[in-house]
Amino acid sequence: MVVQAYILIQTDVGKAASVAAAIGAIPGVVQAEDVTGPYDVIARVEAGTIDELGKLVIARIQDVAGITRTLTCTVVHV
Repeated sequence: MVVQAYILIQTDVGKAASVAAAIGAIPGVVQAEDVTGPYDVIARVEAGTIDELGKLVIARIQDVAGITRTLTCTVVHV
């Protein structure tokens, strides 16, 4: 089963569009869009395991210039 999550991202002022574009190009990111509200970008990601998801967020997504904070919300099927 694939692990899915939404990554809520805060960026530096004026960086939402460039961050969304950069994140959207990362393998494992299904969709990344700049939004309004308390977060600037929301990305939907998929990985094979929870460990792979963690590596995707820490090693790839958080490495994108302009990101100040992320919050990972893993999808659960109850």
